[in-house]
Formats: sequence, structure tokens, C-alpha cells
Amino acid sequence: MNPFIWLILTLLDLYFYIILAAVISSWLVHFGIINYSNPTVRAILRGLAALTEPVLAPIRNLLPNMGGLDISPIIALIGLQFVRYLIIYYVPPLLG
Repeated sequence: MNPFIWLILTLLDLYFYIILAAVISSWLVHFGIINYSNPTVRAILRGLAALTEPVLAPIRNLLPNMGGLDISPIIALIGLQFVRYLIIYYVPPLLG
């Protein structure tokens, strides 16, 4: 496999797990399992938000109001997998 394709696929996989971590951490804060007032937790959550919001915010703007239900991470995860499979399927034949 081409090293550039491998790098792109690895970055897509890493971003997939970052989105999952952001979703799970938001649940943990919401249910009071982790404390947002802890400076370390707050720094981690802000870092996750800084990494995920550039992708999730435009998706949220396109979706209708669903009464507090945020499905933008699901759409982003499906989109990431779609791009990943597009790369796997179409790019290697193009490279020869």
C-alpha cells in the first residue's frame, strides 16, 4: 500500500476515535460521572471540542432542530467511513 494512502487512512481512523471520545466524554459530564470543574478534565474536553467542532458545527447547522438530540457525530462518523472506503476503493487503481 502506498505510504500516503496509509497515512490518510490512519488519520481518518484517528479522527473517528477522537469524535467517539468527544461523544462519550460529553455523556460522562452530562451524567455527572466526570467533573467538569476539574482543570485537567476541562482541558481535555476543550481539546476534544477544538478538534471536533470544525466538523460537527456545520453539520449541526444543516440539521433541523431535534429537541436537544444531536446526531451530528453520527453523520460525521458515517461520512468519515464513506471517505475511507472511497479512498480504499478508488485511489489504488488510479495509482497503478
